[in-house]
Amino acid sequence: MVRKATCCCGVLTIEVEGDPRLHGVCHCADCKRRTGSAFGMSAYFDDSKILSKSGEAATYAITGDKDQQRHFCAACGTTLYWTSAHFAGMTGIAGGCFTDLPLPEPTVTLSNDGRCPWLRLPSHWATSLADRN
Repeated sequence: MVRKATCCCGVLTIEVEGDPRLHGVCHCADCKRRTGSAFGMSAYFDDSKILSKSGEAATYAITGDKDQQRHFCAACGTTLYWTSAHFAGMTGIAGGCFTDLPLPEPTVTLSNDGRCPWLRLPSHWATSLADRN
C-alpha cells in the first residue's frame, strides 16, 4: 500500500509504503505550537519506506536537546515531515496530511502532562513508547 501526504496547497508531497512504525499523538508544547492544535498527530516511517518526496521544501532546524530538521512547504507553510535525533532512521510525517488514504488509529499518546484537561483519548492507547505492543 502506498500512502501520500500533501501540504495544504498540494505542492509538497511525500509518499511512503505501508503503515507507520509508530503512530501517536503528542501533547508537548512543541507539537502544539507546530500544529496550532491541542496536540500533534505524528506518523513515523522507517526511512527505507519513503518512496519519494516532491516539491520545494524549506527547512527549520532545531539544535540541542530536541535536534530536529522540519521540512515545510515554501508556498503554504504546512509542516509536512521531519527527522529527529530521537527517532534515528525514521521520518516523522504530520498524520493529518494523509487525507486520501487515512492512517489507522494511533496507538500511543505521549507527553501526557501537557494534555489539555478537556481532552479524552481511548484508554487502550499506550501512554509511553515502552508500553506499546
